[in-house]
Amino acid sequence: MKTEGRNAVLELLKTDKTIEKILLEKGAQGTLGRIFAEARGKNIRVQFVDRAVLDRESAEKRHQGVIAYTTEFEYADLHDLGGGEESLIVLCDGVEDVHNLGSILRVAECAGADGVVIPKAKGASVTEAVIRISAGAAEHIPVAKAPSINYAVEELQKRGYWVYALEADGEPLYETNLSGKVALVVGGEDCGVHRLTREKCDKTLSIPLMGKVNSLNASVALGIAVYEVVRARLQK
Repeated sequence: MKTEGRNAVLELLKTDKTIEKILLEKGAQGTLGRIFAEARGKNIRVQFVDRAVLDRESAEKRHQGVIAYTTEFEYADLHDLGGGEESLIVLCDGVEDVHNLGSILRVAECAGADGVVIPKAKGASVTEAVIRISAGAAEHIPVAKAPSINYAVEELQKRGYWVYALEADGEPLYETNLSGKVALVVGGEDCGVHRLTREKCDKTLSIPLMGKVNSLNASVALGIAVYEVVRARLQK
């Protein structure tokens, strides 16, 4: 698997994952020079190459002068996520766009979530693009694949989690007690959280919309919701 981009590779270097090699653009300075120094300090093989080589190796030509090669992304086990008395887990119900998934991972990691759950089918997986878009957050937050999001909802409820779907016609987010073990379900780009999934959740929560557009981007909605969880806990 390839990890592209300066921030993503720097975050990768902070982990214990096996990095096979790093391609750096010749004449590396600034952040690229820092990447070189940290890679050498960890005895990781570094190759200096022309930009044309990086362009050829890059999937989206947005490598920023560096590409790291690692083993395949290692998914966590759903049953190993969280567990604390104020654990927070994010579930992605049909999020298919890699940009949304990457942004969701970044938001969840920044908010201190204990993990993100994606379905084995009908959704984006953690790819090189997702890792780059997450700005390296994918290297720090556990991501589990569940047989289905409905299965994940049921399993988390058995472990004492309150599971909330984020949708437009639910109870007000800001009037909800978000203490304890919380799991937030964010829906896909087209249909939101599926009906059957909503029915399995404990509640549906909504963010007030004051403008003329009737919905928020999935990662933006999640960002508002997870930081409401953080705010509520900081005020305790």
